[in-house]
Amino acid sequence: MTSSRAARLAGILLLPVLGLTACTGDDGLDTAVGDLTTALEGHALDGIEIAGGDAGEFSELVEPLAGQPVTVEAGEIAREGGSATVPLSWAWSIDDREWTYETTATLTDGDDAWILEWDPSLVADGLEAGERIELTREHPERAEILGADDEVLVTERPVTRYGLDKSWIDEDQVASSAEAIAEAVGIDPDEFAARAEQMGELAFVEAIVLRPEGAAERVADGYAEIPGANAVDDTMLLAPTREFARDLLGSVGEATAEIIEASEGEIREGDQVGLSGVQAAYDEELRGTPAITISAVSGEGDDAERRDLISWDAEEADPLVTTLDVDMQNRADAVLADVAGTSALVAIRPSSGEILAASDGPASEIPNAATAGQYAPGSTFKVATALALLRAGAAPGDVVTCAATVTVDGYAFHNYDDYPAGATGDITLREAIANSCNTALIGQRGILDDDALAEAARSLGLGVEADLGIPAFLGSVPEAEGETEFAADMIGQGRVLASPLAMATAAASVSAGSTVTPHLIAGEEPEAEAPAVALAADEAETLRDLMRAVVTEGSATFLSGLEPAVGAKTGTAEYGEPDDDGNLPVHGWMIGTQGDLAVAVFVDDAESGSETAGPILEAFLR
Repeated sequence: MTSSRAARLAGILLLPVLGLTACTGDDGLDTAVGDLTTALEGHALDGIEIAGGDAGEFSELVEPLAGQPVTVEAGEIAREGGSATVPLSWAWSIDDREWTYETTATLTDGDDAWILEWDPSLVADGLEAGERIELTREHPERAEILGADDEVLVTERPVTRYGLDKSWIDEDQVASSAEAIAEAVGIDPDEFAARAEQMGELAFVEAIVLRPEGAAERVADGYAEIPGANAVDDTMLLAPTREFARDLLGSVGEATAEIIEASEGEIREGDQVGLSGVQAAYDEELRGTPAITISAVSGEGDDAERRDLISWDAEEADPLVTTLDVDMQNRADAVLADVAGTSALVAIRPSSGEILAASDGPASEIPNAATAGQYAPGSTFKVATALALLRAGAAPGDVVTCAATVTVDGYAFHNYDDYPAGATGDITLREAIANSCNTALIGQRGILDDDALAEAARSLGLGVEADLGIPAFLGSVPEAEGETEFAADMIGQGRVLASPLAMATAAASVSAGSTVTPHLIAGEEPEAEAPAVALAADEAETLRDLMRAVVTEGSATFLSGLEPAVGAKTGTAEYGEPDDDGNLPVHGWMIGTQGDLAVAVFVDDAESGSETAGPILEAFLR
């Protein structure tokens, strides 16, 4: 092993210089010993007078264990003339493994202080001059991630690393070969050629890593004939397909400097760790416990001699079991495959809160839009508005007015462009929800208390604080800052925000008849604040009837032929800046329930909820 590789794989244990302060009273030996043990536990003995060694040697010895806690207890001091010996009991916690042993410290009485007589055996029993201590870790295979019914999701799968092997060609061929390889695998030729030029003369410069199916589609014929082109077979921890819950499950790679620093010594340079999604959130559980060996080493490189002082076996982690349903996740990925821009779909089992699918469309511009995106939910939020109105005494048969516009403090609210003309004027609240009349609901704002809307939302699982262990946002319904904002909040605009996960949770709560808290990890019940007012069975039943009316007589009649019967709510939310014609871009939403299933669909740049998100929901449910 080269010295540079040893530096990467091992920590070198040396003790900083020990210095004992001047002693007082009773010649200060007890104080000196107490100072010594305290300093040893603090991993820093700078400024202490030491005989037979120097501060640099000691500092070098202890540095690799600086992040590992240790307690050192002194035994009974034995004195003989101007010298004393004291047994020291060491107890290290090495990545939560205990390493205990005893050494002996010798001190001599100097003019002003007791002086520590340096001997390497003070640090570890039997350590000799010229030896150093190395700590090596060998990580076990990272644990798999499973789905529902223990179906394997993330495991080692075959890949091929395509790139340029500079040892196979002359230096003057590097640029041309790199450009040809880049073009053959569809990456930037200039960037790859520049990177290849910078690498060592024997380096393998990786261009891209592909699954077998991806390579068949992407790698051009004739790749193997390019001078220096190499293809190295390997394996990587991967999901069943490139798209499969990609953002949610996350990725694994070499630890970044930030991760290493935050780990306080637990993670070292070169370690493979979770970088995003579930892989990052459950990194410690998935990494398992590494095998650790602490050795006394003398010499360098291939001539180094080592003897083990202590070692511990690796402990593999158990697979992490999620609630994802493979067929349903694949279906979600498929229905979003051709959607332009950011899109997402989340499916939940209402009876249990299990997240069955969470998919971000391949063109999505932010990661985890499905579970952590923050968007105005538009009229899908009207399930919460309806609940608030029911609690204020309204009934589905009450007559409300669906006007062309309603003005609040000078701001004119209107219905969306495709609102049916036949559902205007005096209509029932049921019809207003079914057809999504903005003006009718805003017209009922006077019967609601200030916090009624937010409390109704929390009863449906929206806007609650919960730690789901994954990137997640369950919505926000802040207190309105004025009458206009409160009116906008009632139709899912204003400052109301939700993720697709949050709206799927609201639909799931309606279906289940109680507040649902979603979860992804099997057997883990997330901690979530309970709503001040629980969702009552009769309230949920009324909301289910209203969502069913959306399908039978309202804005989602295209779902009426599906079996089992579907309940739904469409949503269109304006956002951003208007175009040259004064039209604002819109988010398209759709939530639906079918049997023991609740689904939310989101499309960032849509025509409307029914036109853009609706067909995606229909395709998923079919």
